[in-house]
Amino acid sequence: MAENKLTPQYYVLPEGASRIIGREAQRQNIMVGQAVANAVKTTLGPKGMDKMLVSDLGDIVITNDGATILNEMNVEHPVAKIMVEIAKTQDKEVGDGTTTVVVIAGGLLKGAGELIEQGVHPTTIIAGYKLAADKAIEILKSNSKNIDLNDDSVLQKIAMVTLGSKNVGDEHVKSMLSKMVIKAVKQVVVKDEDGANYVDRDLIKLEKKVGGNIEDTQYINGVLIDKEISHPSMPRKIEKAKIALLDLAIEIEKTETEAKIEITAPEQMKAFLEQEESILREMAEKIKKSGANVVFTQKGIDDVAQHFLAKLGITAYRRVKKSDLEMLARATGGHIITTLDDLSADDLGYAGLVEERKISGEFMTFVEQCKDPKSVSILIRGSSQQAVDELERSIVDDIGVAASVMQYHTYVLGGGAIQVEMAQQLRAAADHVSGREQLAMQAFADALEGIPKALAENSGMDSIDTLVQLRSKHKAKGGEVYGVDVLKGGVGDMAKLGVFEPTRVIEQAIKSASEAAEIVLRIDDMISGKGKSAGAPPGGPGGAPEY
Repeated sequence: MAENKLTPQYYVLPEGASRIIGREAQRQNIMVGQAVANAVKTTLGPKGMDKMLVSDLGDIVITNDGATILNEMNVEHPVAKIMVEIAKTQDKEVGDGTTTVVVIAGGLLKGAGELIEQGVHPTTIIAGYKLAADKAIEILKSNSKNIDLNDDSVLQKIAMVTLGSKNVGDEHVKSMLSKMVIKAVKQVVVKDEDGANYVDRDLIKLEKKVGGNIEDTQYINGVLIDKEISHPSMPRKIEKAKIALLDLAIEIEKTETEAKIEITAPEQMKAFLEQEESILREMAEKIKKSGANVVFTQKGIDDVAQHFLAKLGITAYRRVKKSDLEMLARATGGHIITTLDDLSADDLGYAGLVEERKISGEFMTFVEQCKDPKSVSILIRGSSQQAVDELERSIVDDIGVAASVMQYHTYVLGGGAIQVEMAQQLRAAADHVSGREQLAMQAFADALEGIPKALAENSGMDSIDTLVQLRSKHKAKGGEVYGVDVLKGGVGDMAKLGVFEPTRVIEQAIKSASEAAEIVLRIDDMISGKGKSAGAPPGGPGGAPEY
């Protein structure tokens, strides 16, 4: 009898897994990237629209911040998650340009898709994109201008451009907010080891309170603490405050080991309570002896200790967050103390005024008029929770932009002017590149022009006519200043209009978008594995063989 020889079959992926390979995987990934870019493109610029995002729990977010939109969309596709990541990176590094980076990345993927259809290999496109990104950054830096950091007018124009795309009020409000942001950033800037400016954005504390309107937003030259005094008899307003910052409990702490006290007579109970009271009085007197008249502690304060502190005219705050305590130390110049025996006058911080005020029905403490605070606060107000949240996002972006300018002190012209100039010079450079990389460089130039096109579309202008006009202007000598004038609906001189953007924002957007496109284009095989349900027998349902 002849032996029946069957070809052995092997199964690599679990049941329910899917696999997309080759051109189809590339096509699908490129489409997803473009879809994400198209979702946020309409938010770009001063005339951009907002998105309303509703969570499963019914929470509402209304914003035009690219990173926030993508984060709240809760995307599932891996390529969409890559787009979300580059927006987050842009937000973390420079604070602004989150929509810009996604639009450019979408444009790069679109251009790559067209080239792949024409038979250009993805690795060739990637090589061309790398050449183009390096050349674009070189052009960007050659068109950058230095900023005099003492010239607040230029700094304010840059801050105003960032707020220009936000729905936070009229020009007067945006001017007020930009001045606040510049003042705050200048106050916390320090020199690093190399003598360069460095800004830690976390040292600008943002506190939100619903109520009033946006114009009630205020800058505090010190720290705002969302706490009220611990005892009603304590002074609510202290001028020329000497502040003790404590990381200890002003109370009788329990021992770590279990202990038992036997009391057999009323006299013993009285003596025990008197001893406890004596210890708390001594702690209050130590604070008074140091010269402090205000105390902030990270831990608790016993009720009896509060009484003694109040009798000594000392205002105390308990359960203050560690981050707030550190900010108070930077603002007042005080030192955080972990034991009262170490507390002395040299450890105390100073503030011209410490005052408890009622804001929207809740008490908050203002520690202000500090000598040279290295931590400041901005109290954000608005008529609704959505308005307050969006204003916070806008101020965070503006702080990031102002910090970038203070650290790198260069800017370029906005309104799409720099993108058109980079695109034009990139095309000229591509003519000198032999091979198919030239096509990729031209596609990179087209992707950069997606920014002025989006600005024009969002302003109700014809994007093709606007782009043609801009290209024509930029070919003429001195035409690099022209961009999209969204307010008048045409092409305008961005230098005269004062539309400036930090170089760092555009540079980061180019790098991130280019890297994201390269990652996506390298993928030619997508495997989505779904594990078996718990308890399923080997070989799939019923133990059947897998093929």
